[in-house]
Amino acid sequence: MGRGEEDHGKREKISAASSKVENFPAWAKDVKQCEENYQTNRELGLSSAEVEKRREIYGWNELEKHEGTSIFQLILEQFNDTLVRILLLAAIISFVLAWLDGDEGGEKEITAFVEPLVIFLILIVNAIVGIWQESNAEKALEALKEIQSEQANVVRDGKKVSNLHAKELVPGDIVELRVGDKVPADMRVLTLISSTVRVEQGSLTGESEAVSKTAKVVPENTDIQGKKCMVFAGTTVVNGNCICMVTQIGMNTEIGKVHSQIHEASQSDDDTPLKKKLNEFGEVLTMIIGVICALVWLINVKYFLSWEYVDGWPSNFKFSFEKCTYYFEIAVALAVAAIPEGLPAVITTCLALGTRKMAQKNALVRKLPSVETLGCTTVICSDKTGTLTTNQMAVSKLIAMGSRPGTLRAFDVEGTTYNPFDGKIRGWAADEMDANLQMIAKICAVCNDAGVEQSGSHYVATGMPTEAALKVLVEKMGLPEENGCSSGHGDHQRCCQAWNKLEQRIATLEFDRDRKSMGVIVNSSTGQKALLVKV
Repeated sequence: MGRGEEDHGKREKISAASSKVENFPAWAKDVKQCEENYQTNRELGLSSAEVEKRREIYGWNELEKHEGTSIFQLILEQFNDTLVRILLLAAIISFVLAWLDGDEGGEKEITAFVEPLVIFLILIVNAIVGIWQESNAEKALEALKEIQSEQANVVRDGKKVSNLHAKELVPGDIVELRVGDKVPADMRVLTLISSTVRVEQGSLTGESEAVSKTAKVVPENTDIQGKKCMVFAGTTVVNGNCICMVTQIGMNTEIGKVHSQIHEASQSDDDTPLKKKLNEFGEVLTMIIGVICALVWLINVKYFLSWEYVDGWPSNFKFSFEKCTYYFEIAVALAVAAIPEGLPAVITTCLALGTRKMAQKNALVRKLPSVETLGCTTVICSDKTGTLTTNQMAVSKLIAMGSRPGTLRAFDVEGTTYNPFDGKIRGWAADEMDANLQMIAKICAVCNDAGVEQSGSHYVATGMPTEAALKVLVEKMGLPEENGCSSGHGDHQRCCQAWNKLEQRIATLEFDRDRKSMGVIVNSSTGQKALLVKV
């Protein structure tokens, strides 16, 4: 067999093996079937030799690095506008004519170059702003790679390898995930070590709530949110430990597909409504100015071109190049005067101000004209997950049982941020907190895994937004023996810490979708154990 036939046969085997893995619905198959398909074992993992073979087939576990737009190309794109091109042409002609006039007169006056230089300056500023904005956007798009995990705990050759570089993973690798780990690749959950495992995968689905994972099979046509036996690259484990098997790496992962879609979108060059209108305006303006300038030049043709009629035919033509240039210069000056050279600068300035305001709200605008496109939007379709909102929650009303059976008390809670000092509870007196209100504060503070931290001048939540909002409520409720914790700008978690000292947690029953509640067992201040439950 020849060398070419050997290579061809090898390529066919590699292609067949790759297709077998990529088309295998691991979420719809049980654990044993997955191990057989990927030819691996959860106890031993892959051998070093097998890892090298699979790396030749699947490559490294990393996202592709697309070449960014060059500075030269970005500069050219800034002049890809009809109005800008007209201005550039007019400025060049004005500059050349001013130069020629200076040569003919023997002296170049600086005032003759003011107009073309001003136009050039406007175009240069316009280009600089556009290049700066698009360069910043390109850098921000690269941040997608930062959500990839760098390390992984892998089983190979029957041994645990701690902190293996995530790019070295191949399909079939056995990986252990722990609380706080970033998932390094798309993986099938083989078994749970803890009672529950929850993964924050909002980067893929937009859901603010962590998803509970299981090793149970799900239907093959399930969407990404319903694949509870799969964990995806770029997501984070927020609770529990589990053993998983790598199924997809690199660009074949879900985050890799997002990366490809972003790159494809960045290559599209559809004109925005504003650009279309400006191009149409520029084309119409060019046609009108061209016709008027041609008419002005032709009206004065008798001054630089004359002839005599001999036997009914024109002859003895006399042409004055100096006068022809003079009247051509008048026509060009008329064109330059008719072109609104300040329009591109004004438009760019307005759009730049718009993108700056959006950047302050953490919104990324890749191209300046896109700001106007957003302004043309009349309907925005969103969901309840916080994808297009601030992803913050706050308690607005507190309802508790009254002093008499069958009665309720309602309190309005002020404030919409995670700042415990932002607003108060109307009609509230901390020294009048009865046992019922104390129990509410106790459960909100102890049966809670979230936290509130101060970042600069504002407060941010760590953990679930709902739980963080409950902790802020506890601070506004205060402690029963004092006139409220939130009266001064001291420790913003003082009340929650006080309740946690009184009720020391000894066990946790994590939130479960079947149980639909979270519970904690505590050593109560009364000396007895108690179960605090939050539904």
